[in-house]
Amino acid sequence: SITPILSLCRHLLLFNLTSNGASLCSRQRYVLGDRAMHQMAQSSVFLSGMGALGLCFSCVWLCFVWMQAVTLHDSRQCEVWDLGTNFFIREEDVHSQKKRVEAVHSRVAELNPYVQVSVSTVALDDSTDLSFLLNYQCVVLTETRLTLQKRINHFCHSQQPPIKFIGCDMFGICSRVFCDFGDSFEVSDPTGEESKELFIQNITQDNPGVVTCMDNHTHGLQTGQSVCFREINGMSELNGITRQVTVVSPYSFAIGDTSSFPPYLHGGIFRMIKIPKTYSFETMEQQLRDPRLLIPDFSKPEAPLQIHATMIALDMFQEQHKRLPSIGCLQDSEVLLKLTEEVNETLKNKVCVNPSLVRCVSRCARGCLSPLAAAVGGIASQEVLKALTGKFTPLQQWFYLDALEVVQPLQSLPAEEFAPRGDRYDALRACIGEPLCSDLHKLHIFMVGCGAIGCEMLKNFALLGVGLARCSGEVCVTDPDLIEKSNLNRQFLFRPHHIQKPKSLTAAQATLEINSELQIAAQLNKVCPATEDMYNDAFYSRLNLVVTALDNVEARRYVDSRSVSNQKALLDSGTMGTKGHTEIIVPYLTESYNSHFLDPEEIPFCTLKSFPAVIEHTIQWARDKFESAFSHKPSMFNTFWQNHLSAEDVLQRMNLGESMEGGFQVIKLLSRRPTHWEHCLALARLKFDKYFKRKALQLLHSFPLDTRLKDGSLFWQSPKRPPSPLEFDHIETDETAKKPDQLKLTVSSEEEREAISQLEEVITSGFITPENLRMTPLIFEKDDDSNGHMDFVETASALRARMYSIEAADRLQTKRIAGKIIPAIATATAAVAGLVALEMIKVVGGYGFESFKNCFFNLAIPVVVLTETAHVKRIQIRDDISFSIWDQWSITGHEDFTLSDFINAVREKYGIEPTMVVHGVKMLYVPVMPGHSKRLKLTMQKLIKPSAERKYVDLTVSFAPEADGDEDLPGPPVRYYFSHEAESSERA
Repeated sequence: SITPILSLCRHLLLFNLTSNGASLCSRQRYVLGDRAMHQMAQSSVFLSGMGALGLCFSCVWLCFVWMQAVTLHDSRQCEVWDLGTNFFIREEDVHSQKKRVEAVHSRVAELNPYVQVSVSTVALDDSTDLSFLLNYQCVVLTETRLTLQKRINHFCHSQQPPIKFIGCDMFGICSRVFCDFGDSFEVSDPTGEESKELFIQNITQDNPGVVTCMDNHTHGLQTGQSVCFREINGMSELNGITRQVTVVSPYSFAIGDTSSFPPYLHGGIFRMIKIPKTYSFETMEQQLRDPRLLIPDFSKPEAPLQIHATMIALDMFQEQHKRLPSIGCLQDSEVLLKLTEEVNETLKNKVCVNPSLVRCVSRCARGCLSPLAAAVGGIASQEVLKALTGKFTPLQQWFYLDALEVVQPLQSLPAEEFAPRGDRYDALRACIGEPLCSDLHKLHIFMVGCGAIGCEMLKNFALLGVGLARCSGEVCVTDPDLIEKSNLNRQFLFRPHHIQKPKSLTAAQATLEINSELQIAAQLNKVCPATEDMYNDAFYSRLNLVVTALDNVEARRYVDSRSVSNQKALLDSGTMGTKGHTEIIVPYLTESYNSHFLDPEEIPFCTLKSFPAVIEHTIQWARDKFESAFSHKPSMFNTFWQNHLSAEDVLQRMNLGESMEGGFQVIKLLSRRPTHWEHCLALARLKFDKYFKRKALQLLHSFPLDTRLKDGSLFWQSPKRPPSPLEFDHIETDETAKKPDQLKLTVSSEEEREAISQLEEVITSGFITPENLRMTPLIFEKDDDSNGHMDFVETASALRARMYSIEAADRLQTKRIAGKIIPAIATATAAVAGLVALEMIKVVGGYGFESFKNCFFNLAIPVVVLTETAHVKRIQIRDDISFSIWDQWSITGHEDFTLSDFINAVREKYGIEPTMVVHGVKMLYVPVMPGHSKRLKLTMQKLIKPSAERKYVDLTVSFAPEADGDEDLPGPPVRYYFSHEAESSERA
């Protein structure tokens, strides 16, 4: 039987998940932890419905989650309709009239060979014996009648232990998720956040005593949580004690009576203690009348209850008529409205029925917005992980998400625009109509990045028909990276045989397998100033919008600046673990990504060099040492010898007193370069003493333990930690033995003489060979455990942590920090991609400002917050002159156009006098600068000296203030065209 083999594979996998060689699940392990991973790997799930939602569930579980077994259930046949909603159904499946579950089974199963995937096509109805569900820990129902959902939910709830139940439905523009995990569901970790440690500034001797965080750091605690203390001086009775907190302010909290303790002196660290929490659930039958709802959009807080009533009415409509409302049928919409009003009367908390919402739901009920399915599927899939692992706060108990803003502006279109036409876009057309479908087909999109979010976006593009070749549309995607093993865990379009292939090319090909009608241009370029010639204004002018699908902040900032300068809409999104955000940037309507970006805080150099306080400092120090020893210095070594003929030539020039940049360091590297394993050991032994012994002794000599500052406080107090020298005692060594000549330290203060002497010895010894004048710089690679990179960083960090009495990190944590790994999980990725695609439809439709929504969510808590985008700010120059980030002025000149002509042209065209003109970092005209007044007669060509092919330059211009003594006023960029022909060709 194959089952024991699969079981063995799973157990081998579980072993590998916690071994040093694992990389496939590393991003997910940072989110879930090993305990949750093990629990999932021993769980079985039953999933019914292989439509848009059901497939989202199965792909998230199998591609990115490790389970024991999954049963896929469905009894429907493939239809053309499914091609636009189910990315694993192909045209041949429709022609051969396959069952949907049979069509997707093999494609789903290949996502994860360690999971046993079975199929079921038997009828699931009111007469079905439900005892077979006892084999599963979780049951998920999609596309299931509400009466049957209630029956199955009651069966699951009544078991001991209860079978976790999730119901998920979507009708056109509305979706819902319902969770029931039993009467008593214990959660071991409600937030999933790391228990961060913070330094203490003060603790009052009072009842209650109040703890204040150092340097106004926010503690992030909530009343009722508990903290544990250590390293407190003075009030030492608190060390090792756990106290419950009452929040006083974002920076302080009370911990009960401290009046009997000695006064607090200094130091101390507190850490939040996670306490398990128990949640109680009601059955669906109980919850229908009085639902507990998560509100995602506080601008319409009544919407979830309105949709609740409408969708229950829709369930009743189906029961009564054995069908959904017909597209565009006014009679059906009025029937549904009446049913909704009846349902509303049964609710404990009645709501004002929204006729417009009900009519939209009725018209679109047969359709499917695939991005909405992706968003809801990602959010609901996270609930399955919670059900199986007991990690993170579960949804209690209903979540509704709608796309009403997408369809409301389309109400005036004739009903026939929504009618089916027998193609793969019928489900989409039923929601947004043919004109908007056609606009999506014609779209020209530039997507930067093809990782986890990029793969999900391409899947959405394929289902929506974005950028079709027959409509002259195009999707251009660029990514310079190759596919790594760890990518397979969350980047949907990649498989094991794709490893080390280009991401963009591979993803493009996989997308065409979903929908061959797309036109995809895949490129391998990194988007940065170096690629401006390729992604120039002419390139941007062909685009409708830009999508960022990467986690590189600097790249996102650059793409944003290019989008703003070219006035293109930008759809930005990102994830970190269970958190995600989407931001919609629309020309002239919203702020840009850079408008509110804050640079991340960097660790001060002095902290890394001498005063580490937390494990992050020692890990970063070790990472910097790796870069210095194995990358920077070898690169410098190679560059030096590439620029000099020979060692003898260098020696001769140094004897003549010639200064040679980098020469001393290069000669030290050459003279110390080990030739045998024993030399490596000896050099490592010297490095140990330098880093972990002599450094501590030097610091303690400069700052003895009793050193005090001018105010009388101790120098060595929190967050500063005094070092303790480490003694090397694991290998017997002869400390008095002479080290190999190649390993002599530079002890002379006369660096030139010492370097000359060392170089002479190396030349005399015959050590100079072409091979010894070359080094191989290393690029840090965190995921290859055989290369020793992580071994170096982990060991060096642990030794430095020991020297400063800091608790060392395990390998997983060290790898995350050293490798700057962003924790990732597919549930969040699917959700942000779906939400972005919904906003894309609004952008393409030319919707107004009030329609757009940004989103932030944390699926662990769970919180989903939809907000309006931020209005663009305008800067006033004069009472009647203002500008925003989207504005750009322009002046067109000619060959003899002078700087004075330029200033006059700006004054005449825009009504304000320029006082300063700057090109990049070059000041072209500043009146107070000597000689600048003479430049007024010079031509712009002579001042700027453009290349022959340059058509224009962007200039920074300032203007005179309204009152004397005020600073000059900024203005928008002024684009200066060198000729009318240049302006015409650039705008063409």
